[in-house]
Amino acid sequence: MSTRSSNFKNPFSRPWMTETGAAAAAGGSGSIGLKGVVAGGITGGIEICITFPTEYVKTQLQLDEKGGTKKYSGIWDCVRSTVKGHGFFGLYRGLSVLLYGSIPKSAVRFGVFEQAKLYMITDNGTLTNTGKLACGLAAGVAEAVFAVTPMETVKVKFINDMRLEKPRFKGFFHGVGTIVREEGIGGVYKGVTATIMKQGSNQAIRFFVVESLRDWYKGGDRDKPVPKYVIGLFGGIAGAASVFGNTPIDVVKTRMQGLEAAKYKSTWDCFIKTWKHEGPLAFYKGTVPRLSRVVFDVAITFTIYDSIMDVFNYVWK
Repeated sequence: MSTRSSNFKNPFSRPWMTETGAAAAAGGSGSIGLKGVVAGGITGGIEICITFPTEYVKTQLQLDEKGGTKKYSGIWDCVRSTVKGHGFFGLYRGLSVLLYGSIPKSAVRFGVFEQAKLYMITDNGTLTNTGKLACGLAAGVAEAVFAVTPMETVKVKFINDMRLEKPRFKGFFHGVGTIVREEGIGGVYKGVTATIMKQGSNQAIRFFVVESLRDWYKGGDRDKPVPKYVIGLFGGIAGAASVFGNTPIDVVKTRMQGLEAAKYKSTWDCFIKTWKHEGPLAFYKGTVPRLSRVVFDVAITFTIYDSIMDVFNYVWK
């Protein structure tokens, strides 16, 4: 066996997540890829149920424009109004969309990252800084096209629909059917450009930060274990970095996927109109609820996924 082949085995001698945490992809030889997909889906479902209310509030604030149509004065006003008008579970409007999309999103993200890593990994079994960014970017773009865009578009439309005096969508399948019937299949692909930009930058930033922090923690010893609480901490830092790095893209994406998206000719037109009518600070609407969600989200995703993979590797040979 060649030196290249010998070195190539090292990264897959145990689950990638045992070393890096949840934002990194699971995969490799044997059944590890399938384990990663299943574990990622389970992790995604748990994470969404815990953090979805902050995603709901963030989306509502991003859709809330200035002027007479403005509905909320801030985060707590949004929470209070929603609970008062629709009960506590009103904060979970659109949750089913994300639950339905968790498994395919995880499969695409993890699978593409591992495949990209095969091409980017160095002879000593590590990724360069460029490799970390490139693999994360590839994973983010792929998940945006194949899973996130339709899932996010429907989710935003569901939340936006709830803002109407008489909501039209009676449930997930009714809502999707209505959207496709009225707008065609393209109706669930609104904002695909902005979503690619968002997911690509999200995963590039997160993979880069987590991988870099992992390398720093290990200090050159690739077999040094990383405790779960440290994995969670690294995930939180990576999540915060991605929020500050791409919230403007997230705002544009949300508006391009809302029920009033027709007033924008393109992603660039949405950006220009938002800047012109609301100023640059509009691109950071919903930052606080998004920050609280993403930091917690990525941290627990790292920790939960790593723990599930430990169990899988014990019972699933």
